[in-house]
Order: sequence, then structure tokens, then C-alpha cells
Amino acid sequence: MLVSEGVLRERSRESFIEGFPSPFLRFRYMTTSRYPIVFVAVLVIALVLPVLVVPSSGSYKTVADFISYGNVRGVLTTGQTVATLLGKHYFHSFLLLMGSSASSPAMAQKSVHEFSVKDTAGNDVDLSSYKGKVLLIVNVASQCGLTSSNYKELTEVYSKYKDQGLEILAFPCNQFGGQEPGTNEEIKEFACTRFKAEFPIFDKVNVNGENADPLYKFLKASKGGGILGESIKWNFSKFLVDKEGNVVDRYAPTTSPSKIEKDIKKLL
Repeated sequence: MLVSEGVLRERSRESFIEGFPSPFLRFRYMTTSRYPIVFVAVLVIALVLPVLVVPSSGSYKTVADFISYGNVRGVLTTGQTVATLLGKHYFHSFLLLMGSSASSPAMAQKSVHEFSVKDTAGNDVDLSSYKGKVLLIVNVASQCGLTSSNYKELTEVYSKYKDQGLEILAFPCNQFGGQEPGTNEEIKEFACTRFKAEFPIFDKVNVNGENADPLYKFLKASKGGGILGESIKWNFSKFLVDKEGNVVDRYAPTTSPSKIEKDIKKLL
């Protein structure tokens, strides 16, 4: 069967592209030589996207909060994904990726108090027992760079406001860098021995993905994380809940507990 010169050129071009050692180089070649408008669009997105990522709760008080929350990491990850996709010129997939929404389906529950979780011994804990309390819900980890500062300040804030109606609910999670590998007993001993934590520590949970704990699905649906999606970005993300079980605010991992004090006091 005869093959036209144009087809041969195209096959040669495809082989040349596949020979690039990295998705980034394939991406750069494809966008600059074949889809220059895509190259320009990606540059614009990379520059503008961080500016557009504004949390629904307005909890970013500093540039450090914004960066640590994972927005810049999200932009870089998106860029890598784009490079991989466009390296094989699946431009349609890229458009779907950028246009997709990470919002969760509507949940029947309307309050944190409608959920049940497990303690470190595996016993069910009905969160309705916290009615009338202000809650600060945190996903914790024992081997994170944020561990010492957060546990220290969580302990201080809890000691200061527990008699006024504050409860801190800590949920260990090993989804971020594998930084919470221990058993429930080891995690609890670590927090209570090293940081003298007196607030309740619950069963280890997933906070992202299909197997995320229902409580965290509700928290994320109540207070999303901007246009990059509502997923928890790292250890020590925080949710503030009022006495009626409504999610009032969401805070970045490096928003220290002491900076949340004024918001806690308003709800007590």
C-alpha cells in the first residue's frame, strides 16, 4: 500500500516527538512548533492562576499561608499534567482537565453533629455530644515539619479556652508524605507525652479520595479550597465549627492555632 509523503512526514514527526527524553520537552516542542497559541495560554494560566485562587472562607492572612496551602504546588502539578498530556497532543483532555470541577455532590447532613467517628480504641463517638461546643478540627501528623509548632500551639489554645467551651478534635492522617505511619496508640502516646495534648485524638482517617471519612467530605463540601479544588492540601489543615455544628471557616496548614484565637473567641 502506498503511503503519501504527508503521512510519512507526520509519522516521522510523531516518532521524533516520542523520542524526547521528558514530557516537558515534548510539551515545549508541541506547543511552540504546532500549537503556539496553547503555549501562550499555558503561560498565562501559570501566571494568572495563583492570583485567582481565592479561598471561599477568606482565611489566607499571609503569602506564606497561600503558598503552604498548596496552591503553588497545585499549579506546578497541573503544569506537569499538562506537559504529559500535550506531549502526546491530547489537547481535548487538557481542556477537560482545566475545566473540570472538584466539587462534591450535595450531602444529606447539614451539621457536624450528625456524624459519628471512631476514637483510637475503635469505639464510636457521636459528634452530637459536642453540641454547644466550638470545635477546631485538625488533620494531624507526627513527622511533619509543622508538627511541633502546631501541636504546641494547639495545646496552648486548648488549655486557654477549654473551660469556655472549646474542643479540639485531632484526626491523624497518613496521606501526606506518609508522615503519620504509626498506630493509633503510638500516635496518641506521641501527642500526649511529647506535647502534653489533652484534647481528643481520634482514629486515623483518610481526608481525601473516595475513601475519605464522611466527616471530612462534609467539611470540604462546606468550605472549599478555591478553584484548585476542595481537597485537603497538607497536614494541619483546620476547620472551625460553631456551637450549632456549622462549618464557619477553613485555615491553611501554616495558619498557626494562635492566629485563630480571635475567631474562636467570637464563637465562644
